[in-house]
Amino acid sequence: MPKLKIDGVEVEVPEGYSILQACETVGVEIPRFCYHDKLTVPANCRMCLVEQTGAPKPVASCAIKAADNMDIKTRSDMVHKARKGVMEFLLINHPLDCPICDQGGECDLQDQALSYGFDRSRYQENKRAVQDKNLGPLVKTSMNRCIHCTRCIRFGEQIGGVAELGLLGRGEDTEVGTFVEHFVTSELSGNITDICPVGALLSKPYSFKARSWELRKTESIDVMDAVGSHIRVDSRQAAEVLRVLPRLNEEINEDWISDRTRFAYDGLKYQRLDQPYIRKDGKLVPVEWDEALNAAAMQIKNTNCDAMAALVGDLADCESIAALKDLMVMLGAPHMDCRTDGAEYEIVNRGSYIMNSGIAGIDQCDAVLLVGTFPRHEATMVNARIRRAWVDRKIPVGVIGENRDHSYPIQFLGAGPMTVEELAKGGTNFAAILEKAQRPMIIVGAGTLARQDGTAIQALLSEIATRYNVVTPEWNGMNTLQLAASRVGALDLGFLPQNGGLSTKGIFDAAQSGRIKTVFALAADEFDPSDLGDAFVIYQGHHGDRMASRADIILPGSAYTEKNALYVNTEGRVQQARQAVFPPGMAKEDWKILRALSEKIGKVLPYNSHGELRRRMADMNPVFAALDVLSVTPWQPVGKAWPTANTPFVSPVRNYYQTCAISRASITMAKCTEAFLNRQEPVLRAAE
Repeated sequence: MPKLKIDGVEVEVPEGYSILQACETVGVEIPRFCYHDKLTVPANCRMCLVEQTGAPKPVASCAIKAADNMDIKTRSDMVHKARKGVMEFLLINHPLDCPICDQGGECDLQDQALSYGFDRSRYQENKRAVQDKNLGPLVKTSMNRCIHCTRCIRFGEQIGGVAELGLLGRGEDTEVGTFVEHFVTSELSGNITDICPVGALLSKPYSFKARSWELRKTESIDVMDAVGSHIRVDSRQAAEVLRVLPRLNEEINEDWISDRTRFAYDGLKYQRLDQPYIRKDGKLVPVEWDEALNAAAMQIKNTNCDAMAALVGDLADCESIAALKDLMVMLGAPHMDCRTDGAEYEIVNRGSYIMNSGIAGIDQCDAVLLVGTFPRHEATMVNARIRRAWVDRKIPVGVIGENRDHSYPIQFLGAGPMTVEELAKGGTNFAAILEKAQRPMIIVGAGTLARQDGTAIQALLSEIATRYNVVTPEWNGMNTLQLAASRVGALDLGFLPQNGGLSTKGIFDAAQSGRIKTVFALAADEFDPSDLGDAFVIYQGHHGDRMASRADIILPGSAYTEKNALYVNTEGRVQQARQAVFPPGMAKEDWKILRALSEKIGKVLPYNSHGELRRRMADMNPVFAALDVLSVTPWQPVGKAWPTANTPFVSPVRNYYQTCAISRASITMAKCTEAFLNRQEPVLRAAE
């Protein structure tokens, strides 16, 4: 390990560290614009200059490796003069936009100009003007502010996998843009607004909404998919969510979040259910809470326990799922299910429905097989991790399913179950790769297991895992990629048919035949409401989405930003969403609604506080006793396979931007659907 001196202090750093990283280990701040921890080093802003004893001029600390016997000075007169000179050049063409720039208050250029810059400008010529680019409905541009740090370009090429931005021109005519004018189509495009050190790239939906110092910042998690990305929710006066930003978590989402996670928040204020409703004379009529709860309790009490069912949707939190299960058990109603996609594959143990390796396990694997999943749309941050593994180590990625652009090279093996059967017998080229791999990984999509032959496919994959050592005492690479934020938590709580009860498909059939009279739908919007036939529907949720229009009684709940609640991500990691704003109108926390309803029914749930409910959940499953812990679950092979349907695997996510009640209510996501899916891009630049 190299030993060097930094401002007279001797320090030992790991091999391969740059001078900049070495300085950070001893708490010495080095200004920078182009350097980013997750991107390659271009060394083109020169703001990180330091003095190296013996060198004829200042050196770029981000690009020079730390070596033995170096003597680095970061506070000498040479360094101060160099930094002031660099800052003066950077500000030559920069406009005086600070009073109207949304980056104000969190701008790297603003902060470093104050700390390291010169106190006046000697530039007397006219500033250059650069035409703004229209990059789509998500990213707003103000290219006069661009300092050509190339962070956005490197992000697109290295992380996003979509090399659409580049440098055009030379010298003073240099500008960042697309080579052929079109929108930036990456599902990670919003991250370039975070890494831009100036106000050149900004969030278009957030534009002119607030200043950073006005916002209340709440650390939470995302529920737009099952990844559970760590986010920060910024709100004003606890009344409205104004933006969502990524929160660093190296094991899940690193520094990034997907565009749906970042921009769908405006759906939280549209089509909201803010008071209870009862259907009277064919129309939903607003009522008070007491009347709605009494009507729901009366309907439940008047329904035979064998004629009542409960379904849990994709956005339900674990507290409300646990409360609903307890209520159904107390009522003696066995018909309940959380798998509203119709999945009925074998749940041998917890390892059969989670990502056993964890998302960070992708960094350790040496071969990946994707079966019936398109992670670029189903779990964008998982796909970004696979891409990084390919960029860093060129791991082979085999695909059985749709032959689409995954943002990294793939080996397309086939479209359906026949290829899985062939691979189980060792009959494809990818079989040799799996045999040689030390840590092979299989990722199967939840949509594939939801097919009618899902159990047979699961058994085939079990044979593959056994044959190619996908699961060993030291490594478990057998992974299920869930789609819904509520699914793993609901399975952990056992929200499944009880004592011979009906599954989702059985509930649909029984409701249409008239056997099921009453259905309690908890945030269940991901299926056709007509599947419930003429059954009486009590809907508890936060948006006037598909099921609300069908419901006979509506109990308004709260969204994930409006409550302290637990969710379990696709890895099986228990995570907590924190309340950032208050629910609108008369809406309440979901578990409290169920607790109040239980009193009206006369079957009182045995907990009066959130803490008591959490303890009850820990009794139901010990995984809920600890937060943010990746527990190890032994994987067990599934029974013998049988013939499968020879139909191709298709990802259930057909519209990436509208997958849940919140994103379907989002105006921004509707604009993305129009711009990116329908490909109706404007010929001329849109005026901002």
